[in-house]
Amino acid sequence: MKFSAQEEYGLRCLLRIAQSNSPNGLTIPEIANSEKITQSNAAKILRILRIGGFIDSSRGQSGGYKLTRTPEQIIVADVLAQLGGRLFESSFCNDHAGMELICTNSIDCSIRSLWRAVQSVVDGVLNKTTLKDLIGNENQATILLNNFVEETLELKQS
Repeated sequence: MKFSAQEEYGLRCLLRIAQSNSPNGLTIPEIANSEKITQSNAAKILRILRIGGFIDSSRGQSGGYKLTRTPEQIIVADVLAQLGGRLFESSFCNDHAGMELICTNSIDCSIRSLWRAVQSVVDGVLNKTTLKDLIGNENQATILLNNFVEETLELKQS
């Protein structure tokens, strides 16, 4: 399991827009150049983010992409869901049953328990994390996110 490049670049593009001081927003070439991705890839990702309601675009000489909400109101879990989805979906077992119609372990599967637990912790952290939480430096984000992990684990234990 891993996050896709689309999810990584999507968060980075959204963060880049959030950090911008430009009153007009950022253009595709500015975002692509800043993140070292192609303009076509940036355009594709920005379209997904616009459809998801995270950004708006304006055309013309002074056009660009801006957030539709404040960074405090944009939850990372929602962004990742728009860009690609979750690490583990409950339908996974049905979709990957091997050569059978139903997985041979569909009644009693300890591996499914592992993926559910991992997804639960990931959801707990991502649902608490906003775009604003990622605007600081890496050390600040690490401290904050480690606290979110600890809170999530404590909630799961009680």
